[in-house]
Amino acid sequence: MRPLRLASLLAVTLTCAAGAASAADHEIKIKNSNGKGKFMVFEPDFLKVEPGDTVKFVLVDKNHNAEAIADVWPEGVEPLKGEMNHDAEFVVEKPGYYGIKCHPHYTMGMVALIVAGKPENQSQLDAYKAPGGAKKRWDELLKQNTP
Repeated sequence: MRPLRLASLLAVTLTCAAGAASAADHEIKIKNSNGKGKFMVFEPDFLKVEPGDTVKFVLVDKNHNAEAIADVWPEGVEPLKGEMNHDAEFVVEKPGYYGIKCHPHYTMGMVALIVAGKPENQSQLDAYKAPGGAKKRWDELLKQNTP
């Protein structure tokens, strides 16, 4: 193989490896309580990530799941649908706001917000109205969403 061609191939390989190595893993615990008076929680409930990162939801207490809030999920990205009593994970495919809920405890406020890169679905976030007890927690999450 010619030296120039070999150097080009090596550069492409290193660039791809560097991109894969830069992806981060994040963990969110699914819990009944945070030990500080908050019940039915994702911990943390607000997370900033980059496209390509992996977010894993780890079940600490039973009778929960993690799934997408369809109204706050980037268009064209397969929604997360974690099973009850199981860990769940997804790879953040593109910039955007990713709303998360625990299906049985959604109206009790069991929600989380993931912000990936420079979100392209601001209109979804602006239009979303959280139901019941989720509204108060959702509003708290929005206050953390600063550029």
